[in-house]
Amino acid sequence: MSERHDEVTGISVRQSHRLSPDNAIAAARKIADRMVAEYDMTAEWDGNTLHFKRSGVSGTLVLHEKEAQLDLTLGALLTLFAASIEEKIVQQMSKVFGEKA
Repeated sequence: MSERHDEVTGISVRQSHRLSPDNAIAAARKIADRMVAEYDMTAEWDGNTLHFKRSGVSGTLVLHEKEAQLDLTLGALLTLFAASIEEKIVQQMSKVFGEKA
């Protein structure tokens, strides 16, 4: 008898920032709006934490005083694309929260 386990891949990206709390939230809202529009996700704020999900993907974006942390869980079908998804996340986090933000 064999057991089947769906593989799950996690991605965690941390990006330091020098934004004020209001500007950090505004930057995170840009990311959330883009995710909802491009990837048909739902997004909901709980304090400084943005929870988002769709079929096969769920995660959080947590805003700390000097850092933004995005944690993403990919379902089995998306694990093949984990490297390219992580690369896009790193680029977007750097663009939105990085030194040139």
